[in-house]
Amino acid sequence: MEIKLAGDFTVKKTPNEVYSFLVDPNRFCPLLPDFQSMEILDPKNFLVKLSVGVSHIRGTAALKMTLVDEQRPTQAVYEGKGEVPGGSATIRAQFQLEEVSGGQTKVKWSGQSSVLGRVISLAGGLLEPLGKKNVQKLIDGLKKALA
Repeated sequence: MEIKLAGDFTVKKTPNEVYSFLVDPNRFCPLLPDFQSMEILDPKNFLVKLSVGVSHIRGTAALKMTLVDEQRPTQAVYEGKGEVPGGSATIRAQFQLEEVSGGQTKVKWSGQSSVLGRVISLAGGLLEPLGKKNVQKLIDGLKKALA
């Protein structure tokens, strides 16, 4: 099952400030919905653990994330994969930054995730709405943190 989402928002920060925030897992990861913990593996890789719960499936998702493309101060792209209760998941998140008038930055974001395993049949049609809700929580948290 694949979920794709995209959008944009504008903040009163420079592209450099926004970029620095987005490529720092210590600042970015705690904004993830149901964040449990994060461990830096090296300058481009980290392991993030999240609480997950869909229907009667509950547990911890452990995702190894990698900053696969960084172009200061215009683009940051993460890819990750890992285990979720009842399956596995891959994730790609891309942020493109564009300076706009008044020292502001337009953040264009896109993301996609693929989930494999029995979790798909067990969760029914709940995965996509939950994914959209959690992405919106993350974007709202980013906007607030960058305000």
